[in-house]
Amino acid sequence: MRMEEVREKAKELGIKTARKKKEDLIREVQAAEGNFPCFGTAAGFCDQAGCCWHDDCLGG
Repeated sequence: MRMEEVREKAKELGIKTARKKKEDLIREVQAAEGNFPCFGTAAGFCDQAGCCWHDDCLGG
């Protein structure tokens, strides 16, 4: 997902987006949606199938 799309999603959730790296912003969105803020930390497996970042995170 492009950074522009990440920012848009974050803004919808009331998250400030200025001067944040993409991965950090995604983790804030994950937490706001009730998921673990773990984007990019999985070692090939993730049980958070309901997370909208699941495929991007695992590279699939």
